[in-house]
Amino acid sequence: MAKARSQYRCSECHHVTAKWVGRCPDCGTWGTVDEVAVLATVNGVAARRTVAPTTPAVPLSSIDPSTTKHFPTGVSELDRVLGGGIVPGSVTLLAGDPGVGKSTLLLEVASRWAESGRRALYLSGEESAGQIRMRAERTGCAHDDVFLAAESDLQTALGHIDEVRPTLVVVDSVQTMSTTEADGVTGGVTQVRAVTTALTMTAKTTGVAIILVGHVTKDGAIAGPRSLEHLVDVVLHFEGDKTSSLRMVRGVKNRFGAADEVGCFMLHDNGIECVADPSGLFLDQRPAPVSGTAVTVTLDGKRPLIGEVQALIAAPTGTPRRAVSGIDSSRAAMIAAVLEKRAHLRVGPCDIYLSTVGGMRLTDPSSDLAVALAIASAYVDLPLPTTVVAIGEVGLAGDLRRVSGMERRLAEAARLGFTCAIVPPGVQTVPIGLRAIAADNITAAMRVLRDVSNNSG
Repeated sequence: MAKARSQYRCSECHHVTAKWVGRCPDCGTWGTVDEVAVLATVNGVAARRTVAPTTPAVPLSSIDPSTTKHFPTGVSELDRVLGGGIVPGSVTLLAGDPGVGKSTLLLEVASRWAESGRRALYLSGEESAGQIRMRAERTGCAHDDVFLAAESDLQTALGHIDEVRPTLVVVDSVQTMSTTEADGVTGGVTQVRAVTTALTMTAKTTGVAIILVGHVTKDGAIAGPRSLEHLVDVVLHFEGDKTSSLRMVRGVKNRFGAADEVGCFMLHDNGIECVADPSGLFLDQRPAPVSGTAVTVTLDGKRPLIGEVQALIAAPTGTPRRAVSGIDSSRAAMIAAVLEKRAHLRVGPCDIYLSTVGGMRLTDPSSDLAVALAIASAYVDLPLPTTVVAIGEVGLAGDLRRVSGMERRLAEAARLGFTCAIVPPGVQTVPIGLRAIAADNITAAMRVLRDVSNNSG
């Protein structure tokens, strides 16, 4: 006799229990344990059951590639991250902190979409239609082909889609949508999963492109179940500091293009603006070189960005202080220790202050050499010329190591007018107009710093 068994599995950690529990005993998450179907067994062997397919399998070469064609949104930086635009029938999840500008960006996308002769529907569960209209007038995004609906019920929202028949739907936000066909509170794990599944099925069956706005937790992760990111086709993170107007859209997952692109924007009172060349935002423009500064080229995804590191050395007043902004504090302490041990600079007892320009965050190890040269320049009071960039990773032995994407970094430096680059050895391709000076270790880089500064003077 075949025996049917029941199992309960956690959607977060996939832990299996014999009975239903409200909280997963393995990961401790509430409301993630659901009943799963288990094949019947005969004498301990799973019974084999086949179902006739409704559509036959076809050769891969016979599938028309135009079915995944990108349609530009009209917002160039967003199209860059999406791989050229939005694919019909795709589901995109845009997550970000409150107040970072998600609604402003998507209202701009809906307006540009409508300007190209296509219809867009904006579903808001957080704001009223009057509030959205006020923002549209302030940002210049009012268009007759942009339809608004303040709705938080899923079934009613699907009715709006059937009635308006748009080609683009913006749902702001998925955590505010609820359905009567699932248990749990609005914004809970069960509700978010059910709403996303229904919207994804609608997108796949009708060919409507859907953009979902997602909330984030205090740790920066997307709120809701982890399966939410698996259900959608594209996952984007909208990042920005409230003290700065710079905003970045970072691709995390993209089934239709590269997943490591970055788009840059400037958020203003009258809307959001694309920044095609953001390198100038991270440089401190000054007529003459100043000691304690060094310029580097970092890679954010595939995009090279110019960044400036500033260092200040103060006389010791007791316990040495290390204050950093935009740079990893542990790497800054490590570089200071390498300078003292390998380059014999007595920076250990001194107070060291490090900062970047324009609110930029340098997490790439390629900025190690620029941090080291900025500290050394401040210590010996010898400025680097403004036409010099430093690229390289510093090891604990004082050696300089090559980093990935060196060709793109040097090409970006040459494009912006830099004429000299201090790099680790082994660089093969150097753009025309840029001179690369190789340094084996931090001591050799210090000699290059002295020679370049003296020659420029």
